[in-house]
Amino acid sequence: MSMKNPISVSEVGTLWLMYQQKTLILRVLEYFLEKSDDQQAKNIMGGLWQNLDFYVKEIESLFEKEGITVPVGFTKGDVNLESPKLFDNGFDIMFVRVLKELSLGMYTINLNMAYRKDIISLYESLTTMSNSVYKIATTYLLDRGILVTPPNVPPPKGNDYIERKNYLNGFHPFGQPRSLSDIEVGILHHGIETNNIGFQLISGFAQCAEDKSIRKYFIKGKELAKKQIKIFEEILQKNDTPLSVTSGGNVTSSQMAPFSEKLMMYLVYLLNGFGLVGSSFGTIFSLRNDLSMKSALIAKDIFVYANDGVEIMIKKGWLEEPPQTPDIR
Repeated sequence: MSMKNPISVSEVGTLWLMYQQKTLILRVLEYFLEKSDDQQAKNIMGGLWQNLDFYVKEIESLFEKEGITVPVGFTKGDVNLESPKLFDNGFDIMFVRVLKELSLGMYTINLNMAYRKDIISLYESLTTMSNSVYKIATTYLLDRGILVTPPNVPPPKGNDYIERKNYLNGFHPFGQPRSLSDIEVGILHHGIETNNIGFQLISGFAQCAEDKSIRKYFIKGKELAKKQIKIFEEILQKNDTPLSVTSGGNVTSSQMAPFSEKLMMYLVYLLNGFGLVGSSFGTIFSLRNDLSMKSALIAKDIFVYANDGVEIMIKKGWLEEPPQTPDIR
C-alpha cells in the first residue's frame, strides 16, 4: 500500500463500480461471441473482450496492492454459453455501441473524481479504447444498414438570436408550437434509437426469465420503453420530421436464459442509469418547455422503475454492497 499517495474514497468507489460493469460486459461478450456467425462482428467483440479483461486484471491488482477486497462482480457462472441464440444478427454490435456510449459517459465522471496519476491514466486509456470501439461499431452498423442516421435538414444560412420569450413555449392554444431545433431532433432520434435497443433486450429477458416477479419486472420495462418511443415518435410526426428507427437484432423464439437473472437485473439497472442521464440531457438542452416537461416525466418513470429493480435485487441477495466509510457512531 502506498502511504505517500493513498487511494481516495472516490477512487475506490468508482473503481469498484467499474469492476462490476466490466465483469458484466465480459460475460455478455462471451455469450455474443459464442453465438455470432459474422467474423467481423467477432473481431470487434473479441478485441473488446481482450481489452476489458486486461483492465479488470489491472483493477484487481490495484485493489490487492491497496489492501482492498476485490468485488465478486460477475463470473463464468453468470453466463450460459449453451443457451440458444436469443437475438438475431446485428443486435450484438448495436448493444456494444450502446455500452460504449454508457462507458464514455462513466469515464468522464470517474476521471473527474480521480487524483492519483495511475488511476487518471487508467481512465484516459479506457476512454481512448472506448472511442475506438465506438467508431468501429458505428461504421460496421452503418455499412450493413442496421443503424439509421438522424434525418438531414437544410443548413442554416445565417446567425440569429432568440428575440421572443414564446420561443420556449411548446403549447399554443391557437396554433402550432414552433418547429424543433436540430439539437431537439437529435435528442429525440437518440431516444428512439436507445429505447429500441432496450426494448429488444428486455423483451428477450422477459421471454426467458423463470422467476415470475422478475419476468413481470421485465415486461413492465418493455412497456416503459414502448411508451417512450411512442412519445418521441409523436413529437417528430407533429413536426413533419421523418421517423428514423434501427432495424435488425430481433428477439428469437428461444426461452432459455443466456445469463443469470442476477446479471440480467443488474444490466437493466445500468441501462436505467443511462436512461436517466439521457432524460436529464433532454430536459436541460431542449428550449421548448413541453419537451422539457415530457423529459422530466420520463425521468420520473425511469427512476421509479429502477428503484423497483433495486428492491428486487436486494430481496434476492444479488446487490453487492459497495465499500463504505467507517461507522464511528
